[in-house]
Amino acid sequence: MFQRIDATDVVAAREEILNLIQGNLKNNIIYFDGWGGFGATAVLRSIAQAIPSMKSPPPKLCFGRTIYIDCSRWESKRVMQRKIAEQLKLDRKTMAMFEEQDEEDDFNRVDHGSRDVIRQVSEIIAQTLRESRFMMIFINGSADEVSLSEYGILEYDGMVIWTFGRRFVTMHEYHGTHSIERLAENLRHTGLFICSINLSISQLNALFREEAANIAARYPFLRDIDLTMVKDCWCYGFFVRRKSHNTIGLEWAAHAPNFWICDGIIQKGDKTREIVNTLDSEINFNGDDSLLGKVFDKMTEHSDSSHLLVEDYGSVDKYKKRPYRWISVTSKNKMLNDNMQTMLATASSIFVSFDKTVSAPRLPNTLFKQCNKLGVLVLSCCAFSFVSPPFLHCNTLRFLGLGNCTHQNNNTSSEPEGRDCITKWTSFLQSLWVLDLRYTDWGEILSEEKIGLMANITELNIEGARCWQYTGQLLEKMLPYLQRLRIIKPTHQEETTSLDINNSFVGKKQLEILDLSGNSYMKSLPTSLSEASKLQVLVLDGCDGLENVVLHNSLLRSFSFDGYGPASHWTSTGKLPPMSSRPEGPSAVDNKKDVRACKISLEGCTLLEDLFLRGLPNLEELDLSGCAIKVLDFGAMVVDVPRLKRLFLLGCENLRAIKWGSDVEQSQLELICIDTRPRVGCARPLSLCAQQKSFQLHTIFADARLARSLCALIDSAPSEDAHCYFNINITSSATCMETIQPEATTDKEKVTGSIDDQRHYDIAARDMYCDIFTKVGNSPTPMQAFPQGPAGQLDRHIEIGDGSRSVQSEVEERRPNLALLMGGYTESLHVHDVSTCSNTMPIGNWDSLRWCRVERCPSLHAVFPPGAEDGNGTLETIWVSDLLMARCVWSKAVIHYYSVDRFRSLRHLHLRCCPSLLFGLAMGERPSFPSLETLHIVHCGELRHVFVPGDADEMYQHTSVEFPKLTTIHLHDLPALQQICEAAEMLAPVLETIRIRGCSSLRRLPAFNEPGKRRPTVEIEKDVWDALEWDGVDARHHPSLYEAPVHSRYYKRRMLRTTVLRYIHPYELHLLL
Repeated sequence: MFQRIDATDVVAAREEILNLIQGNLKNNIIYFDGWGGFGATAVLRSIAQAIPSMKSPPPKLCFGRTIYIDCSRWESKRVMQRKIAEQLKLDRKTMAMFEEQDEEDDFNRVDHGSRDVIRQVSEIIAQTLRESRFMMIFINGSADEVSLSEYGILEYDGMVIWTFGRRFVTMHEYHGTHSIERLAENLRHTGLFICSINLSISQLNALFREEAANIAARYPFLRDIDLTMVKDCWCYGFFVRRKSHNTIGLEWAAHAPNFWICDGIIQKGDKTREIVNTLDSEINFNGDDSLLGKVFDKMTEHSDSSHLLVEDYGSVDKYKKRPYRWISVTSKNKMLNDNMQTMLATASSIFVSFDKTVSAPRLPNTLFKQCNKLGVLVLSCCAFSFVSPPFLHCNTLRFLGLGNCTHQNNNTSSEPEGRDCITKWTSFLQSLWVLDLRYTDWGEILSEEKIGLMANITELNIEGARCWQYTGQLLEKMLPYLQRLRIIKPTHQEETTSLDINNSFVGKKQLEILDLSGNSYMKSLPTSLSEASKLQVLVLDGCDGLENVVLHNSLLRSFSFDGYGPASHWTSTGKLPPMSSRPEGPSAVDNKKDVRACKISLEGCTLLEDLFLRGLPNLEELDLSGCAIKVLDFGAMVVDVPRLKRLFLLGCENLRAIKWGSDVEQSQLELICIDTRPRVGCARPLSLCAQQKSFQLHTIFADARLARSLCALIDSAPSEDAHCYFNINITSSATCMETIQPEATTDKEKVTGSIDDQRHYDIAARDMYCDIFTKVGNSPTPMQAFPQGPAGQLDRHIEIGDGSRSVQSEVEERRPNLALLMGGYTESLHVHDVSTCSNTMPIGNWDSLRWCRVERCPSLHAVFPPGAEDGNGTLETIWVSDLLMARCVWSKAVIHYYSVDRFRSLRHLHLRCCPSLLFGLAMGERPSFPSLETLHIVHCGELRHVFVPGDADEMYQHTSVEFPKLTTIHLHDLPALQQICEAAEMLAPVLETIRIRGCSSLRRLPAFNEPGKRRPTVEIEKDVWDALEWDGVDARHHPSLYEAPVHSRYYKRRMLRTTVLRYIHPYELHLLL
C-alpha cells in the first residue's frame, strides 16, 4: 500500500503520519521514505520526541512504550538488539548476555557484521513488550529490510515506523509510481509505504538543519554545538564533492576536515579533532549523482548560496555579483584574467583546476591580491612563479594544496626583492597549517630555510616528488607541531646515499600519522622514530627496500605494509587506506621487484589493533607481542606471506582468536609463541635441543576457548612425532614457565622419569609430622612416601593450571576445540589446581596420550569421564593426587569394541590422597594389564577396589585379570580396600615386592599362574596377613609362595573407622581451615 503526503517540512510530515495512524489504518508496520530519501530520519526523530510528550493523546496514539532505535551506522543485528534492550532497560543479567555472547563469538572468529540476535534476549524483549502497547521508531542503516520478529518485536502488539537512513544525505529520484513500486518491492514485512513531494531550496535548507540536529543528538559532546556550523560543514562537503566530480584532476575530498578548520567553519580548540572526525564520518552522500547535481545547482542559484562553481563554458559576467565564500574555477584551456580579482576577493576557500592534458596556463600575478580572507587554496595543473607565487601575500592562508603545478617566470618585474621578499615569505609560511604538494616539484619551498619558517605547520603531504631520504634530512629539529606527515610515491630518488635521516624525528613529539608509501629505496627506518611518542598510524606500503621493521611506539594503533604498492588515496582520519583504494594485486612490474622485508617487530605497541600486511614474500618473522589485537586474521590482516616461519604473540592480553586463512596447510610456519598474560614476565621459550622440529607451538593462555584457533594449525602440521611439537599451558599464573627437556632425555624417561627420579619421593609435611611416618622392616622409604609425578613433557603437551577458564565447557563437547587437541594429539597431560571444574577431560578416544598427571583439583568428580577411551592403548602412566571429590580415575561406561586395547601400555598407576575414591580404573572388554609394572596407592580412605569391570551394566564379567609384568605393589592407608581386582582373580607371575600398611579390610593378594618364579617379598601388618584368604597351593595362591612377611616394627591400637582425623591429609586439613 502506497500513500503520498503533501508535507514540506518535518512538523507537517510528522502530523500527517500521526493522522494516518489515528485513522482506520490496518498496517502496523510503516515505511517513510521522506522527500526522495532525504529528511526521513529527522521526521522519525520528531515523532519519537512528540509521542511521549503528549499530555492527553488520542486512544490510537496511546503507547505504553516508545522505542527509538537509531542504527543509521549499521554494525550488526546483535548491536541493534542491544540498543533495543537498552531502550527497554532490561536487567543486568540480560545485558550481560551480550558481553558473554560477543566474547564467545570472538573466540569462534565470527565477524562483527555477521553477529546474529540472541534468542534468549529476543524472548525477554517479546515478554516485556507484551505488558503494554508500544511504538517502535527505527532508522535502518543496513541495505536490507529487517525482520523485527527476530528481535522479539511482534508488530501485532504495537506500531512500527521505520526508514532507511545511511548517514547524512541519502537521495533518490522518483519517476512515477512504477519507480516507487520498484523501491518498495523488497519490503516484504512492511504494510504501508509513505513518501512526500519534492522540496524547494528553502525547504531543503530547513531540512538540512534538522538533519544537523539529528547528528548532534547522536553524540553527547555535540549536544551544545552550533547547528549552523554543522550545516556549513555539510554544505562545504557537498561543494567539495561536486567540485571533485566535475574537476579534471586530483581528488581533494579527503581533506574535508582540514578544509573545515582552515576555512574557519570550525574554530581550533580542545575538541576540534574529535568534532571534525565525527562529522567527517557522518557527512557523506549516497544517491544518484544526477539528482545530487540538480540539488546542488538549485542551491547555487539560491540567493543565500555561499558557494560558486565557475565552469569552462560561459562568461564570468553571467554569475551574480555578490560575495561568495567558496569558489571553484574549472577550465580545460581557459586563461584566468585579472578581472576575476573582485569575485575572489571575499572568498575563504578557492579551488582552481585546469586540464592536465594541455600545457598548464599561467596564473596572473595579481589574481589573489585582494584575497584578505583566504584560508584554503587548492591549485591543480597551474603554472606560476615558484620564486614569487601569486598567493605569497595571503597572510591568512592556512591550507595550500598544489597538484601538478609547474614553475613559470613572471613576465613583469613585480617580484619582491631583498628584505621585502624575506618578510613576505616569513609571514606567508608562518600562517600555514597544512601544506599538500602533489606531483609538484617545488624544491624552493622544501629548502631548509623555508621549512624552518613553517613554525605552525601541523600537516605536510608530499606526493610524487622528492623521496623520503631527501626530505627527511630537512625535518631534523624542525616543524615542532607537525601531527601528520606523508611523503609518498616519489618520482625520483636521491643519487647520494650519504644522507643522514636517523635524526629526522627528533623533537616530533606531536606526530600522529606517518605515511612513507612508495619509498622503495628506503633501506631502514630512522632510529629516532621511537621519539615520536604520539605516533598512532604508520603506513609503509610499497617500501620494498626495508629489510627489518622494528617499532616500539606504545601509542601506535594502525600499521600497514602492503608489498603490492601504495594505495590510490588516503583517508583524512587516522585510519588505514580502505581495500577499495589498494591495488588488487601486484602489477607486472611489481612482480619483478624484490620486497626485502624479512622481519617485522611491533613488540610493545600496546594499542595496536588495526594491522595490514600483504605481499611480503621474504617475511620470515612477525612479532606482535604486547599488541592489542583481538582477532589476528591471516585472510584479511596478514595476507600473502608464504615464507613466514616465526610468529610471536607474547603479552597479547586481548587476543581471542586467530583466523589462519585458506592457505594454512601450505604454510611454512616453524615456530609460534603465544602468551595472553600481561606483558610483564613474558619471555620467549627456550629452544628445543633434543631434536630438530619442523613445527613448534608454545602457548600460555587463560581462556581455554583460544584453543579453537589452534586446531586447524596443529591438524595441518606434519603428523610425524619427530616433526611436530606443541606445549599448551592454560593458566593465568604469572609463575608458569615452560620446562624444556635436557638434550639426552629419552621419551621413556619423559613418561616414567629417570631411574634416579623413581628413587625420589614426595612426603607431605615431613618435618611437621615426622613422628607418624612409621617404617616397615628395614626399608629406608616411609610407607607414606609417594613417587614424584612425571615432569618431562613429551613433544605434544598440554597443561591446565590455576586461573584457567572455560575448561569444562570446552571439554564436554568434542569439536575443533580443546577437547579435540587433548584427545586427538596430546601425548602428555598435566592438570592441577583447577578448583571449580567437575570435569577437565573430554570423552571419546585418546589417540596419543602417554602420561597423565592430575592433582589438587578439589571439585573433580572423575579424572576420565564416562565415554573416555584409551583407544590406541598408548597410555603408560597415570599419576593422581589430592582430589577431594573424585569417585574414580577411569569411569564406567558402555563398553565398545575399540576398548579392547584399553590400558595395553599402562606401566605405572600412582594414586594419592583421594578420600572419596571408590575405585581406580574401569577395565575394558578384555581386562588385562600386559605392561603394568608399578601399583602405588596411599591415603584413599574409601577405595574398595582398584580395578573394576568397565561396563556400567556389568555385562562383561571375568574370573581373572592378568598382570604379566607387575613387579611392585605399594598400598598404604586404604582402610576400605577389599581386593585389588573386583570379583576377579589377580594373576601377577613376576611380582617382586608387596608393601602394605593400613589396609585392614584387605582379604586377597595376587596369585601366580606360572610356577618356578622367585617368591615376592611382603611387608604387612601381622593381623592383616593373618586375615587374608587363600585358594591353596594347587591354585598357585598360597602363603608359601611368598617370602616370610616382614611385620611392622611398632604396632598401634586399631582406630575406629569413624575417627575423622585418621583420614585427614595435611592438604585436606589446610583446605578445611
